[in-house]
Amino acid sequence: MEYKVIGQTVPMVELTMNAGESVYTQSGGMTYQTDGIQMSTNTKGGILKGLGRALAGESIFMATYQATMNNAKIAFASTVPGNIIPLNLAQMPNGFIIQKGSFLCATSGVDTKITFSKRFSSGFFGGEGFILQKAQGNGTLFMEIDGDSIIKDLQPGEILKVDTGNIVGFEPSVSYEVEMVKGLGNIFLGGEGLFLTKLVGPGKVVLQSQNFADFAGRIKPFVGNKD
Repeated sequence: MEYKVIGQTVPMVELTMNAGESVYTQSGGMTYQTDGIQMSTNTKGGILKGLGRALAGESIFMATYQATMNNAKIAFASTVPGNIIPLNLAQMPNGFIIQKGSFLCATSGVDTKITFSKRFSSGFFGGEGFILQKAQGNGTLFMEIDGDSIIKDLQPGEILKVDTGNIVGFEPSVSYEVEMVKGLGNIFLGGEGLFLTKLVGPGKVVLQSQNFADFAGRIKPFVGNKD
């Protein structure tokens, strides 16, 4: 299977598959395809896995596209302006943990399942933080990034504090917790959220420059305003 990322503003990944090869995504995630692609929709792994994806903010049902002839092409586009990052999980035996909304598509050798933060408080205060997805296997995972991507390789004990909405994913070796912003003045006057996500190395961390949920909140007062 071959792939290429097309476009710069709202990019898409185009995959070229030979007969028998397949890729899966959330229902409704496909942009275009050539002749020679067969689609099937199911919970991929059973109803429990489907419900787990729903808890992580993804679709219960997944669409699998299998090539019935050589050189069949299919493409999946990102949701908002940004970019697409491929991860070869065969080179990451411990897998990769991704945030809600980061999954675009994956080849058939990739398995995704929900995973929980070790610190229970992260579930209540981290917003998207408590229930994450872990991707693992021998295939390629494609993640969609809102805005530009920033990749950090944290050293052992190195700390990075990030707004939760700017996290795309990280290696399982990176510890993860949520802490409250210190100081009443910072809380009420700082203009940021009450909590930050604390990531501690070692391991790779992928961030995104755009927090789309924050962006949507900022334009919400203007939506439907006729003045």
